[in-house]
Formats: sequence, structure tokens, C-alpha cells
Amino acid sequence: MTPAEATQLLEDFRAGKISQAQALAALGKEPVTDLGFAQVDQHRALRQGFPEVIFGAGKTPVQVVKIAGEILKQSDRVLITRITSAHAKALAKKFQKAKHHKEARCVVIEKRRTKKRQGNIAILSAGTSDLPVAEEAAVTAETMGNRVQRLYDVGVAGLHRLLARVEDFREANVIIVVAGMEGALPSVVAGLVDKPVIAVPTSIGYGASFDGLAALLGMLNSCGSGVTVVNIDNGFGAAYAASQINALTN
Repeated sequence: MTPAEATQLLEDFRAGKISQAQALAALGKEPVTDLGFAQVDQHRALRQGFPEVIFGAGKTPVQVVKIAGEILKQSDRVLITRITSAHAKALAKKFQKAKHHKEARCVVIEKRRTKKRQGNIAILSAGTSDLPVAEEAAVTAETMGNRVQRLYDVGVAGLHRLLARVEDFREANVIIVVAGMEGALPSVVAGLVDKPVIAVPTSIGYGASFDGLAALLGMLNSCGSGVTVVNIDNGFGAAYAASQINALTN
């Protein structure tokens, strides 16, 4: 049952169109579907406002297709992250509306277009090499119903590039900043705005970056106030949190 269906059910009960027993029976449907290899959470959208997201890494194309099909029985959309070309091919074959976002390594299936919230989320990336993580964040945020502003390749090595776009990202309700190397960009951005900044360290960098650990530690030690940090390369997690913050403004 989608959040919209649950709302309609409540309205029907209040209007006397259905009995209390009928309403409870509808809400009491099994919250989990057992596929043997996966336990699909069918009440995720009711609890959190968005259906369960499928993490494609480590799953076979057949498993991903079956999980997506089960989620779509009760939800109007599904997001699959960290997919391979084999996943994308299998999903496109099964679902006509599957859209493959190659750079983001995601597939989105929507039965109908999502109505966008007021306000927007700005996503900044330090460099072009950070784009896969930044795009994962962008696609996730858009799928969750947010307006997204992309500001890419604005790292601190050429600070004028960032300063030229300050007025653009100051208008956002939440700012996601994606950076590898030393991870300095979120600290700079946080010093320029009065909005929440979610920092995403990436695994981009030379040897001493330790696959993103240097950026992660740099962001955790940020002198910028209001910086929150997610795990290395976790564009999805940053966008999910940003979406929840943006929803509060509506």
C-alpha cells in the first residue's frame, strides 16, 4: 500500500464509506514478502514516505528483477542503486518504464511522474571524477520528489569557480557537497551559507588518500559549522537525508 492509498483509506473510514474492521484488515496486510533470497519490506513507504530501495551490488539480475517487481505491486516507483550493465539490461527487458542512469549507476522505474516538492537541493562536486557519486545523489533526490540543482567541478583548487556560483546554492534548502582528495570543499561551502551541508567523501585521489579515508577524516574534522558527513561514496545516503530535510519545508 502506497502512502496515497493509506491516506485514501483513512479518508474513506472517516467518511463512513468503510468500516473499522475493513480499514484494519487493509492496513493489516503482510508487511513483508518472503522471496526466499530476500525479505521485501512492503511497509517502508508507509513508515518513511519512500519505498524500499534495492542495492544492486552483490545481487544477480534475476534477484533484482524479482525484488523490483514485488515492490512495484504496492508502490508507484522503485530505485535500484549500484547496478551493472547486466542488471540494467534485465530490468529494461522486464519493465518498459525502466530508466537507466549510467553515470549514477542507478535504474529508476516510475509508474507515474513524481510531483516535485517546493524548494530544492543543491549538489556540488569538487571535480569531474566525483560525478558518479554526485549523480547517484542527484538521481536519488529527484526520484524522491525533489528539485535538484547540479553545480559540478567547483573544487577548491580553483576557488573562483565556487565563488561565482555562491548565490545559486545559497537558495537551496539543503546542500550536498561531494569531494575526494583532501575533502576540503564542504568546509568552504559551510562557511558561505546558513543551510545544512551534507558532505560526501569519495574514493577519488592518489595513494595517500587511502581510497577516500583522507577525505572522510578531513570532513569529520571540518571547521565549518553545520556539516554532516556520510560514508565514503555514499551519494544515496546523502540524498536520502537531504530529501527528509527538504520535506520539512513543505
